[in-house]
This record gives sequence, C-alpha cells and structure tokens, in this order.
Amino acid sequence: MGKQLPVDVHVGTRVRQRRALLGMSQTSLGNAVGLTFQQIQKYERGSNRIGASRLYEFARVLDVPVSYFFDEMPSTVRSGRSTTARGRKRGGEAGVPLDLEKDPLVKRETLELVRAYYKIREDEVRNRIFELVKAVGATGQAEVLVSRKGSKV
Repeated sequence: MGKQLPVDVHVGTRVRQRRALLGMSQTSLGNAVGLTFQQIQKYERGSNRIGASRLYEFARVLDVPVSYFFDEMPSTVRSGRSTTARGRKRGGEAGVPLDLEKDPLVKRETLELVRAYYKIREDEVRNRIFELVKAVGATGQAEVLVSRKGSKV
C-alpha cells in the first residue's frame, strides 16, 4: 500500500495508545495476534491498513470494543479531508492530521502518568490525586488567562 490514509493513521495511533497504556510491547502484541513486531509497527504508523478480523483481534487482546479505535477521530479524518504535505505546518508528516501531532494523549508522559495513576489501589487516594491535578491545572489555566489579559492592556 503506497499511500497512508488518515483513517488508517488514526486507527494505528489508537492501537499504539492502548498498547502503550497497558504497558505492552509491540512484540507482546504481535505474539498475541500472530504477527511480528515489524508488522505491528506498520499498523501503528498507518502504513498498512488493518482489516476487520485483525482489528477484532486487536480489540480482544487490548480489551477494548472495536469502536475504541475510531473514537476521538478528528473531523478532517471523518470527512475524508486530510492535511498533507502541501497544506501542513512545519514538523508534520504528510498524510497525518495535525490534530494527532498535538494530541497530549499520544505522548509517552501521559500514558505513563495514567498507568501510574491506576496502580494506586486505594480509591480515596486516587480520587484525591485526581482532584489535586484538576485543581493545579485549573490554577495554571487561570494564571495564563490573567497574564494574557494583563499584556493586552
């Protein structure tokens, strides 16, 4: 397959996100579905399209519904439009929607944070950490807004 399609890139990204969130290597995922890690890499990059039966296997091994792979799909992907080499900003890959490049859920830091969060066994402790992170994030956002207001005056 010569051309990466935005849907294939999105689905591959979702496979990678879920695999990484579970702390599973490409080799482990490949072994579970009868593929090599190189084949998993091609699927995750969107270089190879994932067929329906293979997607079903990924969903089973990664413990998600098949619909998970299509969740949070950018509107440009859903409509069939993509940002390619001619219309992209610097640093983007041809055929990869810009939304995916900026998506914080794709970052390793986010995945590691979520894995660590769910290792906390006590519900009350986990909930307090959740509330703390939300409060710190809201404070940081408020500071940004205040500083923007102040610089415009």
